[in-house]
Amino acid sequence: MKETLAAVLQRGEIELKGQFLLGSNYTFLVTVREADQEIAAVYKPVRGEQPLWDFPAHSLAARETAAYLVSEALGFGFVPPTVLRDGPFGPGSLQQFIDYNPRYHYFNFKSADRQRLRPVALFDLLVNNADRKGSHLLIQKRTRRLFAIDHGLCFHVEDKLRTVIWDFAGEPFPADLLAALEGFRRAFDDHAQALTPYLAPDEIAALARRLEALIADPVFPFPPADRRAFPYPPI
Repeated sequence: MKETLAAVLQRGEIELKGQFLLGSNYTFLVTVREADQEIAAVYKPVRGEQPLWDFPAHSLAARETAAYLVSEALGFGFVPPTVLRDGPFGPGSLQQFIDYNPRYHYFNFKSADRQRLRPVALFDLLVNNADRKGSHLLIQKRTRRLFAIDHGLCFHVEDKLRTVIWDFAGEPFPADLLAALEGFRRAFDDHAQALTPYLAPDEIAALARRLEALIADPVFPFPPADRRAFPYPPI
């Protein structure tokens, strides 16, 4: 089903429905149609990205797509299907829209939902997520599935991890998560090739180094003391 969703997102006809007004970059709600399928999606055009001092210009949409590919490669499946394609305002990322309650987020998650976040915390370590806010963690209304969104500020070569998820600091990685990392390493050459259209060579090399470091020391870290460890705003 995911492959079908990604294919529809890649090939379907896009119809603009509205604009999300919160956030620093231009983001739109769209409907994507192909044959008898219709998908609500979030469209983030490259031309609507605000420049940042520490990330290359016009690169956030590609990073969103790379994050989806890494999540799938690890078997986590919590990044909604995402593609990079042309749209009404030019090239951009197109991601399946998740129907969720915006008032239910990390800062008021029930304990059981907090416990589901270990794969996300590990994923953020691997992709070097510089902006894991509490509102980026969604529980789908119908299925109660956990999703994670907004990965434009990932894959930097320098250590940029800023996240609200420090719940598991000091804990060893669960066996299944460590196995996911090891499986990702075994097929890393193939994954690197798939990521080449979206990330620079030095960013892919940095991803490989982080992967090796996590496998060598499979413990959730504590927040660093020498720099800001939380995003702003945190939600």
